[in-house]
This record gives sequence, structure tokens and C-alpha cells, in this order.
Amino acid sequence: MRLNLLLASVAAVAMAAPLTTAAQTPQQNQPVEVEIDQGVLRPLQIAVVPFAGTHGSDISNVVSANLKRSGFFEPLNPSSFIEAGLTLANAPNFPQWTQIGAQAVLYGGVTTRGDGRLDVGFRLYDPYRQCQLVSYQFTATQEQWRRIAHKISDVIYQRMTGEAGFFDSRVIFVSEEGTQLNRINRLTIADQDGFNPTYLTQGDEVIMSPRFSLSQPDEITYVALGKDYSRIYLYNLTTGRRESLGEFDGQVLAPRFSNDGNKIAFSIIRGGNTDVYVMDLRSRQITRLTSDPGIDTSPSFSPDGSQIVFTSDRSGSARLYVMRSDGSGQRPISRGGGIYTAPSWSPTGNLIAFTKQGGGRFSTGVMNADGSGERILSSSYFEEGPNWAPNGRYVMFARQTPGGDTRLWTVDLSGRVVSQAGYNGRGTDPAWSPLLDRGPSNLGVNQGADSCPA
Repeated sequence: MRLNLLLASVAAVAMAAPLTTAAQTPQQNQPVEVEIDQGVLRPLQIAVVPFAGTHGSDISNVVSANLKRSGFFEPLNPSSFIEAGLTLANAPNFPQWTQIGAQAVLYGGVTTRGDGRLDVGFRLYDPYRQCQLVSYQFTATQEQWRRIAHKISDVIYQRMTGEAGFFDSRVIFVSEEGTQLNRINRLTIADQDGFNPTYLTQGDEVIMSPRFSLSQPDEITYVALGKDYSRIYLYNLTTGRRESLGEFDGQVLAPRFSNDGNKIAFSIIRGGNTDVYVMDLRSRQITRLTSDPGIDTSPSFSPDGSQIVFTSDRSGSARLYVMRSDGSGQRPISRGGGIYTAPSWSPTGNLIAFTKQGGGRFSTGVMNADGSGERILSSSYFEEGPNWAPNGRYVMFARQTPGGDTRLWTVDLSGRVVSQAGYNGRGTDPAWSPLLDRGPSNLGVNQGADSCPA
């Protein structure tokens, strides 16, 4: 069985139930296999050889960090490497890599063009089958070296797991500074690993619920609260242009784009009642979708735009409901005890993430789109606001420790890879962007041959 297919099936099984299987040791000229013990995925041992050339070691270090954080890979310590001086012109000395247990070998190099741009090439080999898994060359400016590292990580992740990567993406969130009585929060954007944070607002407003447009990744929406107003804004990350969607009779909450980017669903608190509305961004026409007494909020579109999941306390406690995008067919889907909030529909369409409160703890969980198959992925003193990575494999959320600060965390769908996100500051309300190159890329790409047999 090819490794990428095996990893994909392992991941699917791990999501559904624990699995025990006999450990298998890779042998020469045989496919690499992954060990599962009591439902725990044993990460693949990968040797990431420091790249040669300008920013070469920086690039390989970012790739190693990305792969390790995914939970599928365990980069080997470079001090264990036997072979030195690998160049793109040569294949590895395979026995020297199998001797140290490397199940994959990544190496590359960087050359600088006369105009200052970088050509970054890499090769990924299976040392047991002694064949090349993939090779690429990217061409970009020197300032883009970190993006190149993320794109290399995506190529490796997809080749080895069979799923799309998520590393060449960004996260938008609300960063926090100051004390409880004098708190400043600002709309902030950073690379998915926390690097290159940029403040988009100045701290003179309270920022809530930022979200990306999935069809136009440079477009975001969020709520800003001032002394005498609450407004939904559209913000273009490329131009810096900010546009208000108008004045509403009541406080606005939780805007979310439809996946085609043509609509925004949100809530308005008015007269002691909170209901879900949808605005068509082309005509600016507003339609009210719910009218029950109580709180209906946090709408999230399904990927195909046909349905909306939202939170409602109309039954006495907050539960998750689904309705058609025109407001018809409203029905509850959450079935367990506790309080359900902050639903977020997976980009793959099959799952809904949520926050659940019960038993004195807060949890991040997922359920099938019909409410079945509920699973808790993470629980702690306090956590909220899950949002999906673009490949639908990971969820980011905000977590607070008792007496501590609120930080950004991630968890994978198995619930076994839980870690603090790369951003080191305080933050809430995270939202993950789509992959940055869904449209035409500004990075030149050449792909090499895959010589490993199926």
C-alpha cells in the first residue's frame, strides 16, 4: 500500500475509533508503513537536511517545525545524519538513511539569480524503496522565503498523507494587551505559525468575530464596537480599505461570509431578542431568517451555501440548529447535554465544530452535519470559538488557563495533537484563511517526476 493512501486511511480510522494493529518495521524495497498502537498514530520519521544557499537553513527549519506541528511527522535530529553534502544533483545514499530510521529524506538548495530572486529546489525520497517521491522548484523574491517554506511543507504533507496541506495560509484574530480594567484589543493577522503579526486596527474600538471570505482571501469581515455604535465592516487586506455595511437598529454580532462571498449572515440584538439575518452584498438587501423569542446567533454557512448552522436557546438552553439558507426548515441537531455555542461548518462539509459547556469545563468538539457522531477533541478550564484550517483536518480555538491569559490553540480531528498555536501573545476569536494560492500564484513553480511505483 502506498504511504499516502495508508496515512489517509489511518487518519480516517483514528477519527472514528481507536485501533490496534501489529507494528510493522519497514524493510528494504518495501513500502513504508505507519504504526498505530492503542489508536495512537506514530509519526513518520523524516530527515530534513538543512538546505544549502541563501536562507536555506531558515527554510528547512520552518519546514521541520511545520511538519512536526502537524502531528504526522517527527523530524530526526540532524546530529544523527550520516551522509553529508547532499546536493540536488544526486540521490541520497539510501542505506545511510535507513540505518538511522529515516522513512523519508528531504533535501534542497537555494541559488540566487542576477535579479536577486531565489530559485529554491527540493527533493523528497523514500529511502526504503529507493525512489523519488516528489521534487519541485519555486522561484520568488528573497522576502518570500518563509512562504516558500510553507509551500514546500504543503507539498510534502499532501504527498505523504493524501490530504491537502494548510501551511501556506494566515490566521486573523483579536490580540489583547493591557489589564482587565484597561484592555486594548486589535484586529491582527499573522502567518498560520504565528510569524509576521500585523495590527490592522489601532485599539480604539472593541473588535469581535473576524472572518475571512473563502472566495476572496484578501477580504475579511468583523464587528467593531465604539462608544455609541456597533458596526459590521468589510476590510480589504490588499488595499487597506474599510467599508461599513450600514447602520442597524440594534447591536450586530457574529458576521460570516457565505462560501461564494456574495452574502453575510449575522445577528442583531433588538428589543431583548436576537435573530439571524442575511445581507446580499451585491444588492445590500437584508432578510430576517429567525423570529423565535430568545437568542439566535453565530450563523455559519455550509460550504455549498444551502444551509446555515446557528446557536439558539429557544428550547431553554443553547443548542445547535440547522436551517435552509432562506430560513426554512429550522431544526435542532445537537443531542447531548450541556450548552452548545459558536458552530463552524467544516470546509469539507461533513462536520460542524462547536464549543460546549458542561460539568464545569469548556470543550471543543465536532459532530456530523446531521448532529450524529459527536466527539470532544479538547477540554479545559475555558475555551471557545473553533475555526477550521483550510484542509478541514485541524481546528483553532482560544483557550484560557485558570488565572492566566487567553491564547490560541489548535487540535486535530483525532484529538491527539493538541498544542498552543505559534503566536506567542494573547488572542481570541481566531479565523483561518484559505490557502493563499487558490488563484494565480506569484511564485514560479516547476514540478519534477515522481519515480516511486504505485
